[in-house]
Amino acid sequence: MKAVVLDADDRFHLTDLERPVPGPGQVAIAVQYAGLQWGDVLVRRGHFPVPRPFVAGFEAAGQVVGVGADVDEALLGRTVTALTGGGAFAEVVIASAVLTFDAEGLDPRTAAAFGWATPTAYDLIHTVARVRSGERVLVHAAAGGVGTMAAQFARAAGADRIVGVVGDAERAAYAAQFGYDRLITRAEFAGDGDGRFGEEPFDVVLDPVGGSTRLASLRRLAPHGRLAMYGALAGSAPVALDSDELLMNGRSALSYNSDLLSRTHPERLADSARHALRAVAQGHIRPGITAEYEMTDLDEALGRLAAGKTYGKSILRVAPHLT
Repeated sequence: MKAVVLDADDRFHLTDLERPVPGPGQVAIAVQYAGLQWGDVLVRRGHFPVPRPFVAGFEAAGQVVGVGADVDEALLGRTVTALTGGGAFAEVVIASAVLTFDAEGLDPRTAAAFGWATPTAYDLIHTVARVRSGERVLVHAAAGGVGTMAAQFARAAGADRIVGVVGDAERAAYAAQFGYDRLITRAEFAGDGDGRFGEEPFDVVLDPVGGSTRLASLRRLAPHGRLAMYGALAGSAPVALDSDELLMNGRSALSYNSDLLSRTHPERLADSARHALRAVAQGHIRPGITAEYEMTDLDEALGRLAAGKTYGKSILRVAPHLT
């Protein structure tokens, strides 16, 4: 089978590999499309200790072509979307049956774009920050995969006001279609703009950035506000939080790690993913696909993602006309 392999030279190479066989509790999926995400960038940079050569790709959509022991054979031939531990940039990927979801009737491009971002956005709104009707929500990286869907989930949860933070006007124009009441630039959020943002308080802030943004987000919280942290795009430098100050204002700093959840309590992630996928299938939530690449273009695709030149969701064509 064809697969894109990350080698010791930190580059991706299209090569031929043996087709993998599912083990107990696993399924084999013939991949039509794969989703690109920040985890692919981190793997390439060496942030995760994976053996080289390594077939990356953590999001796949396609058809089940094999099942391992203890997996229902009725899955064979079904169209699915799966959250994987790697291997999605290949014609066949192995996935846990627990984290493989029925996507019959869903366009395979949309199924691939669902990825980790959609259940992450669902969990941030519903199980971490627990957004309530009438609350005010601030979303950093508002034009990204999680940000665009978090705005939609927050609106569905009854949020009264949703403000997004983006890098520039182009990203603001893109994010505007996902239901934000207002979009501001990072400079405005940091207080370097014209001051129009003011000191508006928020009940919930979603922060994948970290660093000084994390501290500024805490200061933006209303009494009893919740800061939901789910990444560190600004780097891994520690941020000191004053627990006494949080207590006096009833504020909370909460964290979410979907990769860890997939390993410690995969059934919890699966439950959230099924709720999120149902919302997508019913048309209530819409993943935004802004770029589509061939397997030979993966280096370029991840380079653009790493450089901050993309927004929304990028996907990879593997075998789109699979029958």
